[in-house]
Amino acid sequence: MNFIWPVRVYYEDTDSGGVVYYANYLKFMERARTEYLRNLGYEQDALIKNENLIFAVRSVQLDYHKPARFNDELNVSANIIEFKKASFLFEQQVTHKQSGILLCEGKVRVAALKADSFKACAIPQSLRESLRVD
Repeated sequence: MNFIWPVRVYYEDTDSGGVVYYANYLKFMERARTEYLRNLGYEQDALIKNENLIFAVRSVQLDYHKPARFNDELNVSANIIEFKKASFLFEQQVTHKQSGILLCEGKVRVAALKADSFKACAIPQSLRESLRVD
């Protein structure tokens, strides 16, 4: 499933040059991953309460292509491309909504952890089945 989450660039997202500050692309991607899970029926606070499960970013690799600017409308994608027992790898892109121009792309590995100990744990089978697209 290639999930798309729309984002508008606010003034607070920009740097002194009037373009999106580089670290804010990570925030946009985080929102898309959260909404991806929510769209599948998984609220992260419920996962903590009911499954003792949290997700933490383990690694990030980003490439920046073009700048986004104040008030731009963007589309942020979230697509799982790899599963492991206790993690999955997202491929994500940020594109300009109107033109479709690719602004930023990256891969984000997310690890499953026990909420009470922060130790790695297996992703519950029901969640794996919901996330997997074969």
